[in-house]
Amino acid sequence: HVQLVESGGGSVQTGGSLRLSCVASGSTDNIKYTGWFRQAPGKKREGVATTLIARAGEYYIDSVKGRFTLTRDNIENTMYLQMNSLTTEDTAMYYCAAGPGTTFAYWGQGTQVTVS
Repeated sequence: HVQLVESGGGSVQTGGSLRLSCVASGSTDNIKYTGWFRQAPGKKREGVATTLIARAGEYYIDSVKGRFTLTRDNIENTMYLQMNSLTTEDTAMYYCAAGPGTTFAYWGQGTQVTVS
């Protein structure tokens, strides 16, 4: 089993920045995909940024391209989401996820990001 713990959320003004962190522990050897998802009240969950560990490059949804950056520290089993130029549309609960496939079997508890 894999445990994921997010941190770094908070309240920020429009145009500000936040960096989210996600630490993985447990049986991490079978993780091939990792990513950040978010869900705003009344909206469906969406994948913000995802990556296949074995390959370079990340996928971003159009609304965050050029503003958000997913990075990983494989030694520390930590994934980050640097979020710049935040807008009110970015307000949501953010979750990190991981798994052996794109169904993302493991999820963190979420960290709230509020932009006003």
